[in-house]
Amino acid sequence: MTLWGNLGRSNDNRQGGAIIIILGIAVAILMPLIATVIRLAVSRKREFLADASGVLLTRYPEGLAGALEKIANDETSMRHAHSGTAHLFISNPFKGKQKSNWFAKLFMTHPPLEERISILRGMKINS
Repeated sequence: MTLWGNLGRSNDNRQGGAIIIILGIAVAILMPLIATVIRLAVSRKREFLADASGVLLTRYPEGLAGALEKIANDETSMRHAHSGTAHLFISNPFKGKQKSNWFAKLFMTHPPLEERISILRGMKINS
């Protein structure tokens, strides 16, 4: 019955429906990408929160910054790392593959170690 009900409508309504269908397809294509960017942004934020929690626990931000510097200066890369488990590591397991442009930063699982170190060095603990 609905199929026959559309026969009496004008072309304007049909074009409006086509636009809605095209927009729906575009949203369906873009939503997984947007969801991934949001998930990775939350992951990066959680790294900063974990660093802050570590400072509250140890009350020694310089020690945590030093540990991150040792990790950053380590030249060995993970041979068996997988991109699906990269978020489980303390730092990005794919050394040498990091890019610093804004678009590449959207898809990073970890914030840059230099940024984390500078934030840790800026923290002061009042005892």
